Amino acid sequence: MAVSDPLRRLRSIGETEGHTEDVDGRPREEHVLDAAVRGVQAGFVGTLIMTAFRLPILRSLPPSANFWSQYVSGGDPSEHRIAGIVLHLLYGIGGGAVFGVLFSLYDAGRSIEPEQRGLVWGAVYGLALSAFGVQVVMKGLLDIRLEADELALFHAGHLIYGLSVGAWVGSRTEGVTDPEREYQYGDGN
Repeated sequence: MAVSDPLRRLRSIGETEGHTEDVDGRPREEHVLDAAVRGVQAGFVGTLIMTAFRLPILRSLPPSANFWSQYVSGGDPSEHRIAGIVLHLLYGIGGGAVFGVLFSLYDAGRSIEPEQRGLVWGAVYGLALSAFGVQVVMKGLLDIRLEADELALFHAGHLIYGLSVGAWVGSRTEGVTDPEREYQYGDGN
C-alpha cells in the first residue's frame, strides 16, 4: 500500500456529499460519526482502566495535574488533584474519539476480524500516545524526566489504554448490527 492511499481516502471524505457509502452501506459520514461516538465511549472506559492500573502502582497523579498547575492556575500540582484527573479523563476521551475515527477510515486488513484489528492497532496507538506523552508533554512542556521504572509503568499504562480502546472500538464499530443476536445476550437463544 502506498502512503498516498490513506491520504487519498481521508481527502475523499471531505469531497463526498453523502453519496459515497462505506462498508456497511451507510453514508461514510454517518459511519465516521458513529465510530467517533464509539471512540468517546472507549476513551472513557480505557482511561478509567488505565488510571485504575496506574494510581495504586505509581501513587501519584497523572502529569495532567502538573500541566494544570503550570499552564492554567499555578501552585503545586498536588493542589489540583481533581482538575488533573478530569483533564486526564478528557485527554483519554479525546484520544478515544480520534482512535475511533482513524479505525473506521483505515480499511487495510479488513479480512481480519475487527476485534483483532482493534487490539493490534489499539496497542500501537497506545504506545504512540505514550511516546508522545513522554517526549512532547512531559519532557517538552512540563520538564519532567521519569526514572526507568516509572517510565516502564507509564508505557504499560498507555498500552493498557490502547488495548482497552482498541478492543472496545473493534468490537462495536463495524459488523455488529444486532448485538443482542450476534453476541447472544439475554436468555442465550
